Amino acid sequence: MRVVALADSVEHVCCRYRLAAFAPALAARGHALELRALPTSLFGRLAIGRDLSPFDAVIVQRKLLPRWAFALLRRRAKRLIFDFDDAVWLRDSYSAKGPHDPKRAARFRATVRACDAVIAGNEFLAAEAREFAPADRVRVIPTCVEPARYPVAAHAPRDAFRMVWVGSSSTLQGLERFGETLSAIGRAVPGARLKLVCDRFAEFPPLPVERVPWGEATEAAEIAACDAGIGWVPNDDWSRGKCGLKVLQYQAAGLPVIANPVGVQSEFVRPGATGFLARTTEEWVTAARALASDAALRARLGAAGRAQAEAKYSVTAGARLWLAALGALAGDHRMAS
Repeated sequence: MRVVALADSVEHVCCRYRLAAFAPALAARGHALELRALPTSLFGRLAIGRDLSPFDAVIVQRKLLPRWAFALLRRRAKRLIFDFDDAVWLRDSYSAKGPHDPKRAARFRATVRACDAVIAGNEFLAAEAREFAPADRVRVIPTCVEPARYPVAAHAPRDAFRMVWVGSSSTLQGLERFGETLSAIGRAVPGARLKLVCDRFAEFPPLPVERVPWGEATEAAEIAACDAGIGWVPNDDWSRGKCGLKVLQYQAAGLPVIANPVGVQSEFVRPGATGFLARTTEEWVTAARALASDAALRARLGAAGRAQAEAKYSVTAGARLWLAALGALAGDHRMAS
């Protein structure tokens, strides 16, 4: 199939991880994937889809278009796919207006009802889509990483215990809500420090913070140079819609993970196997202390996390799911199996 994907930006992290990463594997099986930015002007949206007739399928990624623009695209696309990795029918966890947005919810319903296939990043998102679209049109394809891009953490015994958090200005708001617990770790765990790989930074005294500006070319090595990854998100439906990219990145680098049990973090982090799930400050401190004092434990949990990422959440694993989805859409049952 010849497929075109329309995204807010082809450089956006979602487009890079959820679409562009799979292009070589799809090409190896005879599919061509082209990435394009969605039009933003009125003229561009009036013309949306007019030049897409050569394509067998169109993917709209995450964007909830105005209903009139989506209707135009629906009429002009042979097959239409909606791919999403956030609870896009809601406002985010940090909105002063609260989570519910009737306009977004209405656009989401119209979008999933009209599509030939819906690709959700996790089961929570898929369950919402199934409320408005036939269940057989909805598939889960997780956000995936390429473990080969990540050096494996050494986990050598040392005095410092370096935790790492990777994110952006928007998600750093969540970590700032978690500041009291990070400060408690700084007081309770000798040698503990936090590396922030981000475009904005915060302080959590007395926990020392290492500021590392995010860069696509350097983030994998920055993660692998640490001892453990941390993941904390608010306990709400917006967070249950998140697809856990940072946790997968930590695991790809062979790091154990400490996270709160919200959404996919409860699936990725298996207590005592790939890391620790912690709810209270006491549980976070206990987990950090255990990892800080035992390099062999860090190595064992990190190796299990990397093996899990390779088996379930690698680009290779995700490409198989995309091939099955395209095969089903094209009616090729050999490809879909």
